[in-house]
Amino acid sequence: MSAFKHLSINELIHMQEDASDVQIVDIRDAASFAAGHIKNSVHLTNENISHFMADADMDKPLVVVCYHGVSSQGAAGYLIEQGFDDVYSLDGGYTAWSTAHA
Repeated sequence: MSAFKHLSINELIHMQEDASDVQIVDIRDAASFAAGHIKNSVHLTNENISHFMADADMDKPLVVVCYHGVSSQGAAGYLIEQGFDDVYSLDGGYTAWSTAHA
């Protein structure tokens, strides 16, 4: 079984430029997601995870975003266990992303 990989903000920017099929899930709370999120990301919650997994492409890259890049590691590990092949945890999380795009 493979493990998730860490992804820097710059690597995500390049990944988005090179491939339009990158899936991004944001596991922060609803209010934080509503206040701002990475373009084209999906708000992933306990309530919608089964629906997301049914619709997602298990073979395409999947990037997990949280606040600071800590909680996303656990979620990324879980998604690997569920059958996703290419999973990343965004180092620094949305906080680092928003700082880089300020």
